[in-house]
Amino acid sequence: MALTLIVGSNVLETDEDGFLQSPQLWNLDVAHALAISEGVDDLTGEHWKVVNFIRDYYLQHGMAPMLRMLMRSTGHTLSEIYDLFPTGPARGACKIAGLPRSVGCV
Repeated sequence: MALTLIVGSNVLETDEDGFLQSPQLWNLDVAHALAISEGVDDLTGEHWKVVNFIRDYYLQHGMAPMLRMLMRSTGHTLSEIYDLFPTGPARGACKIAGLPRSVGCV
């Protein structure tokens, strides 16, 4: 069942868990709205390091990075990633990065 996310004057379709159906519509305002929906009220530089890596990897490879690659590339431990994104890398970080629901390893 598709849901909608309203960001400014934009109405975006999401799946039932809030993942964007059209990742190309992602922008910073959408990221902030998705972050709030995941319980992350303030995106810090450390959040953006993870989000930007996931987003860039997705745009280059068409899928989310594997967890080990994410940790190695950002310098964060798994515990630190969960501190930043309480719902985890697959649900929280990937959702905020505007990816569709992950079927990969993250």
